[in-house]
Amino acid sequence: MKSLFSLRAAVAALLASSALLSGCGALLLGGAAVGSVLVFTDRRTSGTQLEDQAIELKAMNRAREVVGDRGHVNATSYNRVVLLTGEVPSDADKASVERSIARIDNVKSTVNELAVMGPTSMTARSNDTILSSKVKATFVDAKDLQANAFKVVSERGTVYLMGRVTDREADRATELARSVSGVQRVVRVFEVISEAELADVQPKK
Repeated sequence: MKSLFSLRAAVAALLASSALLSGCGALLLGGAAVGSVLVFTDRRTSGTQLEDQAIELKAMNRAREVVGDRGHVNATSYNRVVLLTGEVPSDADKASVERSIARIDNVKSTVNELAVMGPTSMTARSNDTILSSKVKATFVDAKDLQANAFKVVSERGTVYLMGRVTDREADRATELARSVSGVQRVVRVFEVISEAELADVQPKK
């Protein structure tokens, strides 16, 4: 049992790190065998994955230019849709961050979930990272879900789910995420596709 738990934890940590460490070229480009598998099963094209990485880096730079040390902004891009989470000092800052990031090349749309409040503590952010890993581990355990089809972002106990998924997958992932201890709310930021579209993007055996 211990070795099984260790394997699950390792897989969940790797999946979570693919979202948290989006600048890791080795993971994206398949420098290791596991990295290649993750890229191969991603429902975005390799070109879109690279675009999303570039968008995230530019978005973080734009956010720093707008709020500096006065706020804490995370930008997560999936298929060129940018989710903004974190905290900013004012409604004006919230709007300014969104406007600045919306102007980045290749950004299709933004989802602004920034809260107007003081920045959270490092302890709170660590807890959110752990929460994302727990949700990912739950997805890995599920036999009826492809865990790597989802990006999981946690902020102050709220879990945001991103990905190109069917209605069936969206409902199942939401159900699983809500079952994880510590999750206060689940927000779906999905691009919904049909079962036929899913069959087209699945790896060919």
